[in-house]
Amino acid sequence: MSGPHLVDWLLALVTAAAGVHCLTRLRNAAPGADPGPRRHARESDAAEALMGFGMAAMAVTGATVPAVVWAGLFGLPAAAFLLAALYAPTGRAHRLHHAIGALAMTYTALAMTASPVGHHHHAAVLGAPLLTGALLLYFGGYSLWAGARLLPAGTLVLGTSGLPQACRLTMGIGMFAMLLTM
Repeated sequence: MSGPHLVDWLLALVTAAAGVHCLTRLRNAAPGADPGPRRHARESDAAEALMGFGMAAMAVTGATVPAVVWAGLFGLPAAAFLLAALYAPTGRAHRLHHAIGALAMTYTALAMTASPVGHHHHAAVLGAPLLTGALLLYFGGYSLWAGARLLPAGTLVLGTSGLPQACRLTMGIGMFAMLLTM
């Protein structure tokens, strides 16, 4: 990413912390009676941990990592989530969200590495301002939705149900910030 180094490091810190929380939830997931919801929650935790750590790494390393690494790291999960959304009716919307997130990370990484100097003014060079704008609208709307879910009756809800939602909000804002710098 380009821009002030403090902003890059703050984004990396916040998204890495969200990734650690998601990884901890994944590791501590207690076996339940119904494997369907448990599997869906574990899948979500794994995807969110990948996105958190990926955003942190991308914010710090930027264009120094080859495009093929970023494409493999995020493109393969994107394809897997798209296929899962097509063939599994339960959790379809959530899987599509993870696919859009992974595709947005792939797009951001490829655009960043395509820039000759590694700066985020490359969207015009690649001719994808409409895609960037659509992704900004999606993640901006998602962030507003996720934030609204944290504020029922005007009070911040944290704890067992609030922290996962706070992580999702962090990921949405992080992706929005990454796209905004393009």
